[in-house]
Amino acid sequence: MYTDQNTNRKIIIAIDGFSSCGKSTFAKAIARRLGYIFIDTGAMYRAVTFYALEHGAIRSGMVDEDAVVRLLPEICIDFRFNPERGASDIYVNGDRVEGKIRTIEVSNCVSAVSSIGAVRSKLVAMQQEMGRKRGIVMDGRDIGTTVFPDAELKIFMTADPAVRAQRRYDELTAKGEQVSYDEILQNVLSRDKADMERAISPLRRADDAVVLDNSRMTVEEQLSWFDREFRRVTAR
Repeated sequence: MYTDQNTNRKIIIAIDGFSSCGKSTFAKAIARRLGYIFIDTGAMYRAVTFYALEHGAIRSGMVDEDAVVRLLPEICIDFRFNPERGASDIYVNGDRVEGKIRTIEVSNCVSAVSSIGAVRSKLVAMQQEMGRKRGIVMDGRDIGTTVFPDAELKIFMTADPAVRAQRRYDELTAKGEQVSYDEILQNVLSRDKADMERAISPLRRADDAVVLDNSRMTVEEQLSWFDREFRRVTAR
């Protein structure tokens, strides 16, 4: 396990970037490597989107912002370790929704839901509380800029949109879903635009973040890159 070599304390690692860059896969691997807790903030926004879909706040792809906000007080999100996956599953009000939040229907609506100010305020507060004891790896869209602007290590991940769409297509078809590559590519591009242009906490690279373009990198190569960056930060 790596720790801060100067103070022997654990740090916060903030990972931001575009959709389908493999942020969660990368973050999970880092967390296992360090013995840290992994928090998938993207899954939290997906969970709210799924709940809104299930409770009629989203119809025919149209998000009723007022209806979503009215649902927020009744939404409780937590993560529980799943030994079969070797990772944490996400639960909403005690129900496991890990697989249900990964559909294209949720993907098509999550940017709109995550742009709602009340949604972001609720989840950012939850995320900050989760990181209070440090020793976490958190990934999302505004972790290094809004949630933990003082994180010791900030990473901004990117990859070619076509590569990201292919990764998402492979992931969904492996689960037996009937999806179109072109539809997924359009979803990737539209989510990029929505994430960067939203009024509240738009996706952007923090000034002190290091960039990881993993378009043509294996997981092992990404972890080697991370080891170098972690040593650089903790050697200060």
